[in-house]
Amino acid sequence: MAEPFYLTTAISYPNGKPHIGHAYEAIAADVIARFQRLSGRDVRFQTGTDEHGLKMAQKARDLGVSPQQLADEMSQYFIDMCDALNVSYDVFIRTTEPRHHASTQELWRRMEAKGDLYLDRYEGWYSVRDEAYYDESELVAGEGGEKLSPQGTPVEWTVEESWFFRLSNYAEPLLALYRDHPEFLQPDSRRNEIMRFVEGGLRDLSVSRTSFDWGIKVPGSDAHVMYVWVDALTNYLTGLGFPDEGGHFAKWWPADLHLIGKDIVRFHSVYWPAFLMSAGLALPKQVYGHGFLLNRGQKESKSLGNVTDPLALAERFGVDTLRYFLMREVAFGQDGSYSPEAIVTRANAELANSFGNLVQRVCSMIFKNMDGKLVGFTQVDADAALLTQVRDACAVELPREFAALNFSVGIEAWMRGVFACNAYIDEQAPWGLKKTDPERMGAVLLTLFMAIRDLTIAISPVVPTAAGKVLDQLGIPSDERDLSALADAGWYARRVATGEPLGTPVPAFPRLELPAEEDPA
Repeated sequence: MAEPFYLTTAISYPNGKPHIGHAYEAIAADVIARFQRLSGRDVRFQTGTDEHGLKMAQKARDLGVSPQQLADEMSQYFIDMCDALNVSYDVFIRTTEPRHHASTQELWRRMEAKGDLYLDRYEGWYSVRDEAYYDESELVAGEGGEKLSPQGTPVEWTVEESWFFRLSNYAEPLLALYRDHPEFLQPDSRRNEIMRFVEGGLRDLSVSRTSFDWGIKVPGSDAHVMYVWVDALTNYLTGLGFPDEGGHFAKWWPADLHLIGKDIVRFHSVYWPAFLMSAGLALPKQVYGHGFLLNRGQKESKSLGNVTDPLALAERFGVDTLRYFLMREVAFGQDGSYSPEAIVTRANAELANSFGNLVQRVCSMIFKNMDGKLVGFTQVDADAALLTQVRDACAVELPREFAALNFSVGIEAWMRGVFACNAYIDEQAPWGLKKTDPERMGAVLLTLFMAIRDLTIAISPVVPTAAGKVLDQLGIPSDERDLSALADAGWYARRVATGEPLGTPVPAFPRLELPAEEDPA
């Protein structure tokens, strides 16, 4: 039986349409999910929208609609984004669903039964935009001397009755978690930052509000709604059927990976494990805080006028091209930058010129010179050396790096396999062998056919549609397209035995052009 793998993204706050950061996280999570499936894992991949909180209530009021109407409209944009970007989620959770209310209230009851909740009065700084409380010592001064959160967002002094969670009780257990299980929070820079924060001391956390009512009711205190982060984090349990701890929950929890942006690491690596410890539930195996995606080196903002619609980018350059660029260009975990010029340059150099052209040349020569037929052939040392190099890249290096979320490094290894194929075809010059040694020409082309099959399977989590078209063209059965197939020595003989010729070659990665006004030349 395949080993389960439960993967989640952060759920998106739908008070505006999706931006490139949402797309980046969704695509990265999808690459992980597809890679784990390719590795033989039984994957459950969850994403969704976080629909409660003061920001949603204020936005709905400004638009003259109910918060529920706003949530219904805006969450659909996030579903559409995932579908357009070929994100293969299994569950799309919405925190306004009745099952989520039941799940979150049960988590609350368990924390209350532990003695970790008490009623008191909250006075302090609160950022509506971050949905976060800040200590005076964390605030920074704005250009006009006003107080701002560490993220640079406005804060307001808040006074109201509130339920508190005894977060202060969990400093030592959390530090022990980070120390004994360094893999829990990655990359290392995020763990070091959070350890310093916790070592500085933890204050009890205000976990309810009475100044608005758009949220999940506190059990037994209907005047209170839960702090939006108690609500939001519990989605990871809701999607598995909690509080029923059988079925999906028994199979999939604890999560193997919470993939999130670096700006919400504190909520996932301090508050969330403390809540779970209090409720007596197992902790996720890993929280990974990825970096930001910058537009020409700048963070996107409406005031700068540089906000990018990810679906417009995908429509302009192609979904697979965008996916490849984001995974190849950015060292995952660090901030990265994009621009139309960078997308075109990377896609043309690697997808179109190096890999796409290789596939097109080889398939066209087999189609034209061998009637598209595959036959048995005798390998020489150069052929075996190429196939060994490609197999190492596809079956060893790329999987090792993808498992560690080092996508750009894994794709770099894959590109070495592509470059090796291009060097081999130039050295062997099969076009010149047609008249002098047609049997050797066939051996060269069929060696390349075998290498292309391996390369295409390996990169399929990143460019699933284009890879599927190439594998269809090669006649590779749908059940022979995972990583285990790369170790199958008998696949080529079975493929020959079918007698099925190659399909008419069709370019999988066309070259891209920039409009004249954006051409850097």
